[in-house]
Amino acid sequence: MIEGNVTRQIGERVRTLRHGKGYSLEGFAESIDISKLTLLKIEKGEGNPTLSVIWKIANGLSVPVSSLLMVEEDVEVVRKQQSIELASQDKSFVVEPLFQKKHYELYRGYLQPGAVYQSEAHAQGVSEFITVMENQLVVHLEGEKYHLAQHDAIRFRGNQPHAYENPSTEITAIHFVISYEGL
Repeated sequence: MIEGNVTRQIGERVRTLRHGKGYSLEGFAESIDISKLTLLKIEKGEGNPTLSVIWKIANGLSVPVSSLLMVEEDVEVVRKQQSIELASQDKSFVVEPLFQKKHYELYRGYLQPGAVYQSEAHAQGVSEFITVMENQLVVHLEGEKYHLAQHDAIRFRGNQPHAYENPSTEITAIHFVISYEGL
C-alpha cells in the first residue's frame, strides 16, 4: 500500500508531467484507458493506484515508473520496512521500487504461491532483466515458458505482453531491472 505523503508526491509529479506535455486530464485519462475520476484522485493525492494504473500512467507520460515515486539523493538506502509497495489489483504481485537512474529502474518483487501476473507490453526499446532470489518463476513470452530456479536470470524485450507465474506453494522473490536504454 502507498502511504499518504507518497501518494501526494505521485499525484504532484503526474500532474506536473501531464501539464508539461500539454495533456488535458480527460484526454490523458482516455488515452491510457483509466477513468477521469481515477486520474483526478491520483493527482490530488487521494487515490491509492494499483501497479497496473501506475504502469499505464508512466507509459502514457513516457517516463520510468520510479520517476513518479522517488527523489534522487547522493546516497540512497532502501530499507525493507520503509519501502514503497505497489500491488496488483488482487495483491498477488507486489513490487518495491528500489533505485532509478535515467535509463533503468531496479525493483524487488514478490509473487504469491500459484499466482500469475500478466504485464502489459512496455514501450518499444524497453528490456527487462529478472533474477529469481527465492523459490522459482515461470516467465511467459510469446507463447513460450521459461522456467527459472533460484538465482537463475532472464533478459527479454519488454515491448510484448508477458506474464510471471509462481508454480509453487511458497512466495517467489525476484529482483528485476527495467532498462530504457533502447528508447
